[in-house]
Amino acid sequence: MKLPFYLTVFFLISLSGYSQNDTIIGKIRNQPETSVQDQLLKQSAFNQTDDSLFLKLDTIPLDSTKLIKPIDIKVNHWNTTVFNPYKNVKPKFPIKLEFSDSSYSSPITRNKVVTSRFGWRNGRGHHGIDIDLITGDSIFSMFSGIVRFARYSTGYGKTIVVRHYNGLETVYAHLSKYAVKANDTVKYGQHIGYGGISGNARGSHLHLGIYYHGIAIYPEYLFEFSAANSVRAKEIWVTDKWTRSYLHNHKKQSTLNIFTTKEEAVRSRKNRKKIYIVKRGDTLSRIALKNNIPITTICKTNYIKSSAILKIGQKLIIE
Repeated sequence: MKLPFYLTVFFLISLSGYSQNDTIIGKIRNQPETSVQDQLLKQSAFNQTDDSLFLKLDTIPLDSTKLIKPIDIKVNHWNTTVFNPYKNVKPKFPIKLEFSDSSYSSPITRNKVVTSRFGWRNGRGHHGIDIDLITGDSIFSMFSGIVRFARYSTGYGKTIVVRHYNGLETVYAHLSKYAVKANDTVKYGQHIGYGGISGNARGSHLHLGIYYHGIAIYPEYLFEFSAANSVRAKEIWVTDKWTRSYLHNHKKQSTLNIFTTKEEAVRSRKNRKKIYIVKRGDTLSRIALKNNIPITTICKTNYIKSSAILKIGQKLIIE
């Protein structure tokens, strides 16, 4: 009669080792088999600090692991039918972002050729980067997360938005086909769709956007788009300069000065460039005279010709 009792105890112990709170997230590849005593558990512990959510990946002996319930990233502003659910949220700068790894998964398998950057383009802001591809190319999620939006969006066409565990959202637009749907959990490097030309696109390309609480961030400030797939720093402070498209030109990468401390980010605001908004009757010569700078300096800074026709409301950088 003792045998059934032992079997019952063993069965209950086995079940207790896999509760609902056991969550393993991240990229774990080619792990060797180990004994029960030597087994290590990759546990994702989520900590909230200031304006960011930090996904920390630790290797901890199994017998000393304390299970921590992960933060539910679907709690706040989760909307699967609206591209930007944060319209009434005002960001607090500088924004602190943290990454658990020094690399990201490339959104395409080809070499990443950037054809248009985050910046002012054709009289309006381009809030992301365009990466060249061929229609039908597979698209992959840069990080683990949950699909918040997977549907047609005006201008962007077929679009997927993935919310990640550090608060960022990555946007994959102009797709030809979806491979995931809203509320799907995706892993680092998981296939999510196919590139295309849907929406307002001239030629096949991937429009990649990086957002935090609805605010578009200059992608190349956070990531190096080369074969290295590097994250610029594990801790990055983002000032409003890197969220304003009119401060950048879509044809050229802006000079990068990565802030890894809050002090650096706050100090940089003292040296901000002046923005002049074109008014009725303004000309380049009149603006140059008002600001006591040469016309050539205005043209060079704003990538315009001296013969350019100014538009009312147009924003010019004055240095």
